Amino acid sequence: MKGNESQGLRTWAEISIAALRHNAAALQAHASSGARLWAVVKADAYGHGVEIVVPALNGLADGFAVANLAEASQVRALAPEAPVLIMGPALPSERAEIARCAFLPAISSQEEAAGYAACAGVHPVAVHLAIDTGMGRIGVWEDNALATFKTIAAMRGVEITGVCSHFPVADDDATFTRNQSERFGALVEVLREKERFTGSVHIANSAGVLGFTSSFADCYRAGLALYGVSPLAEYQSLLRPVMCWKTCVILVRDFETGRGVSYGRTFIAPKQMRVATLAVGYADGYRRHLSGRNAWVLIGDRRCPVLGRVTMDQIMVDVSDCPEVEVGAEAVLLGSQGSEEITASALAELAGTIPWDTFTGIGRRVTRLSVDVGNAPALREQRARLK
Repeated sequence: MKGNESQGLRTWAEISIAALRHNAAALQAHASSGARLWAVVKADAYGHGVEIVVPALNGLADGFAVANLAEASQVRALAPEAPVLIMGPALPSERAEIARCAFLPAISSQEEAAGYAACAGVHPVAVHLAIDTGMGRIGVWEDNALATFKTIAAMRGVEITGVCSHFPVADDDATFTRNQSERFGALVEVLREKERFTGSVHIANSAGVLGFTSSFADCYRAGLALYGVSPLAEYQSLLRPVMCWKTCVILVRDFETGRGVSYGRTFIAPKQMRVATLAVGYADGYRRHLSGRNAWVLIGDRRCPVLGRVTMDQIMVDVSDCPEVEVGAEAVLLGSQGSEEITASALAELAGTIPWDTFTGIGRRVTRLSVDVGNAPALREQRARLK
């Protein structure tokens, strides 16, 4: 029961390179023939550790997509030859560096295009024109897209090498998504026929590439599905979970009837109990909203209910049915142990949130370790170096 391999770490996330690569291959097999994969690695690769994910996908993905310049620079250091798409609008002060590094910025206006044109050197700055077809976040409005495209295409110093949009409800409104896809596809055809546009086209996110076909698009942007969670339940069997989040038992005590657990005394022991304290809390990303929501962890292949309120650095769990539990034992917060599993979707639902939020909320106190099946010696070495 004692987690010998975990000595030196209090809470950590094991990231399976094999699962990550499997998911990339599964998406490629499922996508429209020839469609290229932009691997979305923003927000520290959805909390999985960009320093692990980017090298693992380099060469499998056709490029990487991030939210901002800082993330783009981090990816470039890890994959110097890979294209990097910056999906969020840049600050004016960031444009010169984006141009110098040949990142691909998504732009939403003529003003942004002019700003990049002013930063051009010998070669024009390549940009992707974002078109808002229903997301309401960034992009030139669909009704103005053709006119804006023409104006930007005529500018010196900038070149539109891609056009893109985004699905807002591909995971829950198929009718809207099909209509949105058809409208965007029709606009792309006009750009190709009337404006001689030959660049790349992308609109699909994870739900989009899994649930919808886009004959007009030649690439797609996958995030959540790469990390093993399908936004559409019917495709979950195609994917493998990439993260297993663990922590350690740091204290085991016997509770008499009537003793309270944690802040607010929201849980009072109804009988004699054994209670284990674990080295994880909301400062690590184990959400306070999981308090009193019938959450549980896995210890010794058994479900151990979380008791009382989640605190900043610790949680308490009921180990009355696990007499062998001792300090140092390994507890699974997210992932599988034996025949039991805690999925990101299930944990998110208990916390009243979504898997994206669950993953990206896992804090930097949680060490990320790359691991594959049968790779226990390498994992031990990584942990030893971190002591």
